[in-house]
Amino acid sequence: MSEFDPHRVIDVLARHKVEFVVIGGFAAELYQAPIPPTQDIDITPRMTEPNLARLSGALQELRARVRTEGVPEGLPFSHDATSLARTTMWNLSTDAGDFDLSFRPTGTDGYDDLASNAVVLDVAGHDVAVAALADVVRSKTAAGRPKDHATLDTLRQWASSLQGVSVEELRERMGQALQERSIEPRGHDQLAEHEEGPAQSFGTGTIDPSQSLGRDPGSIGPYER
Repeated sequence: MSEFDPHRVIDVLARHKVEFVVIGGFAAELYQAPIPPTQDIDITPRMTEPNLARLSGALQELRARVRTEGVPEGLPFSHDATSLARTTMWNLSTDAGDFDLSFRPTGTDGYDDLASNAVVLDVAGHDVAVAALADVVRSKTAAGRPKDHATLDTLRQWASSLQGVSVEELRERMGQALQERSIEPRGHDQLAEHEEGPAQSFGTGTIDPSQSLGRDPGSIGPYER
């Protein structure tokens, strides 16, 4: 497994002009919530064909592979806008660590829903949207995963404590958290869980874009217009 480098993932996505929102455990970490650090980054991309084409280019630069049990290095796969749109989720490994795409996180309506409340950070001159902590809590609550229950009360209390903090101060804190997290995770004993669930096993070999992979194929697509 490659060393987790969330700053590189975000930088590559931003340089490719991918429209996305950072979600899940990593988003919560950027709010400096006192939870165990995650070892992957989850995003919700905008579901338009041009955006998914840009996302495909970013995945190529990151050398993305499908994450699956029994194949530590992941499975190589061909992808384009059409194939990426055939599923609601991709669990990937990259040369910057694990990276998950969730087009419609549980309890949300996807990109537009999350982007409407997101905090936008300036990362190396690029705008990067991070889901509101309340939306992270909303999704984790709706997912109902037993392993999320350990952090939900903490996240709710932390979200409540941030009420009244200005957007400008939040941006400053979150930008600092991203820089610190890119150096090394904060010291906790466990890894935070992300709401999208475990990777699936697809067998061995190279995956063709004509295959329908992932979860709930065809349920959201193929594109938002």
